[in-house]
Amino acid sequence: MPHDSARIAILTVSDRAARGEYEDKGGPAAEDWLRVAVTSNIEVTRHIVPDGRETVASALRRLADEDGADLVLVTGGTGPAPRDRTPEALADVIEFDLPGFGEEMRRASLREVPTAILSRQNAGVRGQTLFITLPGKPAAIATCLGAVFAAVPYCLDLIDAARITTDPARCRAFRPKS
Repeated sequence: MPHDSARIAILTVSDRAARGEYEDKGGPAAEDWLRVAVTSNIEVTRHIVPDGRETVASALRRLADEDGADLVLVTGGTGPAPRDRTPEALADVIEFDLPGFGEEMRRASLREVPTAILSRQNAGVRGQTLFITLPGKPAAIATCLGAVFAAVPYCLDLIDAARITTDPARCRAFRPKS
């Protein structure tokens, strides 16, 4: 059942940030983007976990099943490096994927860097939670959210999650006319 405020969790996946050796820049960048684009009430929490399939999958399950997040943005762990297993962790957790999100994020990113083809972003749904995986770099996060966020409010409606609205100057959300 939807609540008054959308519950949004941001999960940073990084061995170094989890050990405190590196300042998390992805989580704050995602939150800053949301706070400018979303005009409805939101509760944002940020979490950091080390890379690794089971560590990430466990965190994703907890955010959806125990914390009741409507939307989970996951930054990091989406490249081809040996410990980058965020896509596999997401696949372990979701009921179904939404491949158009990853396709559009890569298309937008390719306009900026040729290495965007190495990125393995995706999105999927578990119950009433929408997960979107993002790169770890702040500029890439903004590019990817800008490319796909117009579809997020309607997707949340369709999975019976909390309703969110956006500032049309930042992100013109699309909802079909009823």
